[in-house]
Amino acid sequence: MIAILDCNSFYCSCERVFRPELDNKPVVVLSNNDGCIIARSDEAKKLGVEMAGPYFKAKPLIEEYGVSVFSSNYNLYGDMSWRVMETLRMLMGKENVEVYSVDECFINLEKVPNEQLQRVAITLKETVEMWTGIKVSIGVAPTKVLSKVANRLAKKNKAVTNCVLVLDSPRKIEQALQKTAIEDIWGIGGQYAEKLRLSNINTAYDLSKKDLNWAKKNLGGVVGERLIRELKGEKSRIMEDPLTQKKIIATTRMFGSPVTDIKSIKEAVATYTTRASEKLRRQHGAARIISVFVVPKEQNFNVRFRHGPSIGSYTTLQRATSITNELIKPAVELVDKLFEEGKSYKKAGVMLSGIVSDASLQGNLFVPAIKNSQRMLMSMMDNINCSMRDDILKFAASGTTRNWKMQKNFNSPCYTTRWDDIKSVG
Repeated sequence: MIAILDCNSFYCSCERVFRPELDNKPVVVLSNNDGCIIARSDEAKKLGVEMAGPYFKAKPLIEEYGVSVFSSNYNLYGDMSWRVMETLRMLMGKENVEVYSVDECFINLEKVPNEQLQRVAITLKETVEMWTGIKVSIGVAPTKVLSKVANRLAKKNKAVTNCVLVLDSPRKIEQALQKTAIEDIWGIGGQYAEKLRLSNINTAYDLSKKDLNWAKKNLGGVVGERLIRELKGEKSRIMEDPLTQKKIIATTRMFGSPVTDIKSIKEAVATYTTRASEKLRRQHGAARIISVFVVPKEQNFNVRFRHGPSIGSYTTLQRATSITNELIKPAVELVDKLFEEGKSYKKAGVMLSGIVSDASLQGNLFVPAIKNSQRMLMSMMDNINCSMRDDILKFAASGTTRNWKMQKNFNSPCYTTRWDDIKSVG
């Protein structure tokens, strides 16, 4: 059996841990730049606050009912996610926990007898909530897809299930599939759901009755076949090891307001390159290819909430590197190729690829020895910036005023990762 543990309204829950007065009150969290609503508490859902809707549209409703609003605080959310996952690794063993996303993980329960599954799931739920303060839901079933079905039903009917649902018999699985709409199946997108409904397939149960040959022909080949097998209770998705070495590292951000000058875009790209190179060094990698893109502001105001086409370019370096200044220089040079005078830009991004292990890099015999020791300098900068925060050490190319930075008008403190933000009690 496999369980999936999902944190309830995760971003909202993280904010509530340190603001207990917000329990049972409506809370929403906004996306980058305070643009859209990306998390809602159950109370906010009941008020009619739409998921992924623009904040400015929901603002009248939010102000009318006194909904608490927060900007995204990814330092807090990342640390709280680690605490949840580490709790599960301590309880179940590292080898039995597969982190799927920031607020979800699969847990291998194959060694747990069927008659103990309910008790074990409840124990996991209560322990995570006690140790971390984050409310969670757990679905248990023979396969990953079925566990996702169980988890969704557990969250949907909290008063009945207490956020735990175990599908340990064919009858329970059949009932759960009949209650699950086709578009709510893990792996079925909106377009596929429309296509399946035209074939009179409206629920997960309807889809589970299709044979594998039909799946190969109508549901994306091997991927569709695996989905059908999982719905039938046959394991096709195994527990996977976490991906520790990324093949592509990216840092992208929306600007706080549209940018029209090349200097600001270069500062932003230099800053994003710095962030990407820090991630690169954390996995002891070096990149050979650097790509930069910018997104012009959509000028057609009759088109609603559509992203404009991105404009990008890349360059291949002579040798792979993880040194920030060696990556900033080509990145900023790419901006000169992409920028068009008179245009307004709303977003930029940097991607590093062609990643190899930095242990395989050789020093350059034709430069002074100090040039080959910059990796040590980068490590010192990373340690200082990690402990002091707010980019206390930065390259001049990143700018000082940074008027292009994202808006964070409702930011909460970094309670668990910054000394100055530690919650005081008394």
